Amino acid sequence: MRKVLVIAVALLLVLSAAGAWAGEIQGKIQNVTPADRMFVLEDGTQLWVAEGLSVDTLKEGASVKATFEERDGKKVVTNFEVSQ
Repeated sequence: MRKVLVIAVALLLVLSAAGAWAGEIQGKIQNVTPADRMFVLEDGTQLWVAEGLSVDTLKEGASVKATFEERDGKKVVTNFEVSQ
């Protein structure tokens, strides 16, 4: 019984340490701030672009579909597609 409890606690710690929650979002870009690697959708959602991804294709008025993770209270985009 003790072994099962130790395994359960260890599993709980691993899952809580992962902490990253992934999601998908799409919408029209309202504003882009390249210096902060951030853009805002028309619904007010703020998204930050992960290092290693280019922000050059993000333009105001374009539609975007993005995959993101929650990191330190921010939605950090890990992949995106832009269409006009």
